[in-house]
Amino acid sequence: MDLRPLRALVEVVRQGGFSQAAKTIYATQPTVSKAVRQLEDELGLPLLDRQAQPVRLTEAGEIVYRRAVAMLAERDDLYAELDDLKGLKRGILRLGLPPLGSSSLFAPMFARFRSRYPQIEISLVEHGSRRLEEMVMAGEVELAASLQPVPDHVEWQPVAREPLMALLPADHPFAHAESVGLADLRESPFILFETGFALNRILHDACQRAGFTPAIAARSGQIDFIVALVAAGLGVAFLPRLKARDALPAGVCRVPLRDPGTDWEMVLVWRRGGYLSHAAQAWLALTREEHPGVS
Repeated sequence: MDLRPLRALVEVVRQGGFSQAAKTIYATQPTVSKAVRQLEDELGLPLLDRQAQPVRLTEAGEIVYRRAVAMLAERDDLYAELDDLKGLKRGILRLGLPPLGSSSLFAPMFARFRSRYPQIEISLVEHGSRRLEEMVMAGEVELAASLQPVPDHVEWQPVAREPLMALLPADHPFAHAESVGLADLRESPFILFETGFALNRILHDACQRAGFTPAIAARSGQIDFIVALVAAGLGVAFLPRLKARDALPAGVCRVPLRDPGTDWEMVLVWRRGGYLSHAAQAWLALTREEHPGVS
């Protein structure tokens, strides 16, 4: 079976439509549509409900999509393993990092990695942790940073563990407390990251344990904008200590969060049983050097 129609189907589902999928795989929309239609003709079953917005998989499409993701990942493993076998002097590390925390934890590593392996190119993508986990399983990236807990189908290596800090407007009743619990903040609107950021799930689960569901005032993927919304009095937000200790604008106070089970634990993940290139193994080794002693 030609894998190109499978790639087209996978991207249509991931991107939510044919036009965005075409941009992702550098093809025209009619080409992508034709590839999916040919796949449907070959299998004798409709794979997409084209009337839905965004398009949805049919029952048969769910099966094909799941198998297609696995097949594409195996193809990428094959190429990577053969490249290592041939002893290529040049290589590519396909790495996924989330916006939150990566500048502090990984930016200094890029220069050291480059000095050790000057002919290895780093192909970097940035998304929320949950999207990055999907990309790992699809073989689009070899390694990605995510937050604990991670799914069983990935292996992982610890990077950093940080407590969460609550960011509160200066006039908030707990703005100058030594610590604060989520239950103390149940009447305050929450400012969260966009959907796909694993920190949201940590906070949601902790709020459920505290007996409430927070009201959401806003979501953003930009830390600076979230902090500005706190300063404007829109609500409260949360950051790991390594980011919360950065300079904050006037009108924002940081207070340690004391709820158990809310530590921000960043790890590097890769597909369980998948092949790791020499470049990926070198990045993992450098991470252990840069961030030792995390358990």
